[in-house]
Amino acid sequence: MAAFLSYLRLPFLASSAIAALGSGLLYVKQNELIYPRNLPPGARTDEGVQRPSAFGISDYEDLRIPTPDGEFLSAFFIRPSNKGLAKKLTILMFHGNAGNIGHRIPIAKVLEENIGCNVLMLEYRGYGLSTGDPNEAGINIDAQTALDYIRQQKETQGGQIIVFGQSLGGAVAIQLVAKNQEAGDVVGLVLENTFTSIRDMIPK
Repeated sequence: MAAFLSYLRLPFLASSAIAALGSGLLYVKQNELIYPRNLPPGARTDEGVQRPSAFGISDYEDLRIPTPDGEFLSAFFIRPSNKGLAKKLTILMFHGNAGNIGHRIPIAKVLEENIGCNVLMLEYRGYGLSTGDPNEAGINIDAQTALDYIRQQKETQGGQIIVFGQSLGGAVAIQLVAKNQEAGDVVGLVLENTFTSIRDMIPK
């Protein structure tokens, strides 16, 4: 009888072990699930990051912006091509949780051509050509670093800022705008297919 009961326990123990292993792997890999920075393949290589020039944009800067905690963030600063429409307005753009800023250049082009604004496209830490590894606290530092960059540059200093976030970037944008209302330079928040916070992206 004891041998029979032991036999019955084997499937239970095996399934428990598999469940524990699965939970452990999920915990270890949760950052990869929330921040799939290597998708599509090649997204973190120089060849995998398209430049604005590939889309007919000539007036731009390819930046590396330092963060207070020692990372370097890749970014594109795109100026309006239609100087007749140009105004002292900058859109700070945060992309979704996969790919890199190169994949969103067509959106930035529509914005600069039709609104006549500057567009700062920020690459989070661990994405594209930025250094480091992504995490919630770090990405919030990146967002503040980008906003401070706009505020400190001569050509954008004193101008109006609109923060635009897609998916993951929307959660980042909400946090950033909530912390930076007193200065009065952030005049708009645009969200596309987003979450209220990075934590809300995690399945319960």
